[in-house]
Amino acid sequence: MSLLNVVVLAILQGLAELLPVSSSAHVIVAEKLMGLNPSSPPMTLLLVMLHTGTMFAVISYFWHMWRGTYFQSPAVFKKFAGFLLLATVLTGVVGETIVKVIEKTAFRGRPHAEIEELFGHLELIAPALAAAGLLILIAGFLEKRNPAGNLTETNDLNMRQAGLIGAVQGLCLPFRGFSRSGATISAGMLSGVAKSRAETFSFALAVVLTPPVVFREAMRLIHAQHISGAANLAAAVFPSLIGALLAFFSGLLALKWLSKWLEGGRWYLFGIYCLAAAAVVTGLHHAGY
Repeated sequence: MSLLNVVVLAILQGLAELLPVSSSAHVIVAEKLMGLNPSSPPMTLLLVMLHTGTMFAVISYFWHMWRGTYFQSPAVFKKFAGFLLLATVLTGVVGETIVKVIEKTAFRGRPHAEIEELFGHLELIAPALAAAGLLILIAGFLEKRNPAGNLTETNDLNMRQAGLIGAVQGLCLPFRGFSRSGATISAGMLSGVAKSRAETFSFALAVVLTPPVVFREAMRLIHAQHISGAANLAAAVFPSLIGALLAFFSGLLALKWLSKWLEGGRWYLFGIYCLAAAAVVTGLHHAGY
């Protein structure tokens, strides 16, 4: 993997990660076109390190908003933390259950096989993109039909809605192409959460989720390559650190664009994009990628 590969993937990841179009699908397709193996431990580590860069972009962008909304009093913060905890627990339960079921069925007879081996399969990414696109379209069209209805800026988040968003996030974990931000924000909008609140809660969940995912992939890389010694580990991780820095800056740009699109009532256009991307990925699969 060359430095140019890292730069291209980092910019693509940073721009796409915080938009509801599945950054993973875009990065995997780019890796395929570059002749890289998306399922290899170094590439999956690079992907989650890029997520780390965008996680810090999320913190930088939303911190002022979070501080004014969720840190205004101990009672408000306690309520918000409870929502985050519930959603994160449901994400883990739903996501890990699906992962284990897939590993035991798709890899029957291979006890050490991991779901990451499926991440490079474009025939699986295309339907996941299409499913995310449909969910975004439904939420977007409902918003346009009911501009003064349930999806108002005054709607707050409750325990049931937080749990639903967390469960939907769990559905996204095993499937590359099923946009995490697109699915969780759309689920929040469909359950009656104000779209701005659904956006901030979705990205707060991303901040909580990213560190354990990074740790898991780092351990997977060490186990797979039997890295022994800090120098070798640093050499393996260095490209990912560069990518994380670049993803941070491109992620900030994407967040500003996303907020404008949410405020402008054009959420449904991301759904159309995902459906078009699903068609392109299907074509690439049939072309042999």
